[in-house]
Amino acid sequence: MKEVLTFLNQEIKDNSCLVLALSGGPDSMCLLHLLLTIQKTKNLKIVVAHVNHRVRKESDTEELFLKDYITKLKLDLEIKHFEEYKKEVFKEGIAREKRYNFLEEVVKKYQAHYLLTAHHGDDLMETILMRLSRGSNLKGYIGIKEKQIKNNYLILRPLLKVNKESIIEYNKNNNIPYFLDKSNNNKKYTRNRYRLDILPFLKKENSNINLKYYQFSKELEDYDLFITNYINEHNYIESNYLDLIKVKNESLFIKRKCLELLIRNVQDNDLLDISKAQLEEILKVLDKNGNKEVNLNNNYIALKEYNKLSIQKKDLKKEFSYIIDQNIYTDNWNILKEDNIKYYSSNNIVYLDSKELALPLIVRNRHNGDKMLVKNLNGHKKISDILIDEKVDISKRKDILVVVDSKNEVIWVPSLKKSQFCKDKDEKYDIILKYEVKKK
Repeated sequence: MKEVLTFLNQEIKDNSCLVLALSGGPDSMCLLHLLLTIQKTKNLKIVVAHVNHRVRKESDTEELFLKDYITKLKLDLEIKHFEEYKKEVFKEGIAREKRYNFLEEVVKKYQAHYLLTAHHGDDLMETILMRLSRGSNLKGYIGIKEKQIKNNYLILRPLLKVNKESIIEYNKNNNIPYFLDKSNNNKKYTRNRYRLDILPFLKKENSNINLKYYQFSKELEDYDLFITNYINEHNYIESNYLDLIKVKNESLFIKRKCLELLIRNVQDNDLLDISKAQLEEILKVLDKNGNKEVNLNNNYIALKEYNKLSIQKKDLKKEFSYIIDQNIYTDNWNILKEDNIKYYSSNNIVYLDSKELALPLIVRNRHNGDKMLVKNLNGHKKISDILIDEKVDISKRKDILVVVDSKNEVIWVPSLKKSQFCKDKDEKYDIILKYEVKKK
């Protein structure tokens, strides 16, 4: 464990606060002992955070023991209880998310500089093997990072170079108490099958196999960092969109990595969980002409607009329809009925003859299939084609309004186009409508 102590002394600064995720198992109890060792030479505030999911019968007994143990050490202790899971709905992924959310709350409460978890070499091997089996990307194959910057603190996993046997031996030599989770022997869980069936075979081949996986992980991390820095230096991603002109002549690998970085920005804050097939679909549209949209998970879309591509939440359009019998005011725009206003040649104002229209007039969302008799043009034209001609971004098309009469004839697309019903200055009109956009 000398190497772990050296790592801790190098990484953890004097006069700092750290949060330790303590389950009560051999790994976290070992790490607690190591932290108490370096605390003898450094001024450290150690906060212990324990999560009780209340899935196992023994969890309450273990919690009581930890309360007493940590109290005797005179350390701060934070405990989180979650509602008891039913066996059929308990999932490791959900439990992990809950656990990390709680740990982040504790870090914020104490304004801690570090969060330490007891992931070790066997955990790293299991994670890499599982991701190789199911498929991932370069960042995914890294497995578990030894150091990871998160908001205003640093996550440290000091035991990644150490295998399980070394941890058990250290605990035995130092009389460190711990609990064993019996569920770790249940092969219905994928990770347990790797732990119980595959790792023993690998360790027979090489007793230090965990160090080979550690080196593999660190090398991939270096590659990933190099590529990320390369993308940042070339400014391929700006304001959360990918510049398709700048990246045009790059390899498919670099383009894929750019997309992963875009997705990661979303993934940190919301659930996106993109599949390989969806990623490949996005790659296909990068070099295609025109604007494209690829549906993703959780109401997200990949949106290609001219020379840029972004990952964004799909806005669910709210349907509306207002009869224009008076001024209409909304949060984003107004439609005003004007009297005796000076004639202006603008797409934000129209002059109409009531005798030519089926009143009342209505302002509503644009619908699929809407078309209009465009002024100074023979025949109808689809509103969607007008938006393309006017190069309206896809992301803004949902906000386009149309004014129709009671027969659903499109009279006007405010700010964009007028119909043949809209009058010129020297023609007769008795209705004047003005469109105003409110500044955000």
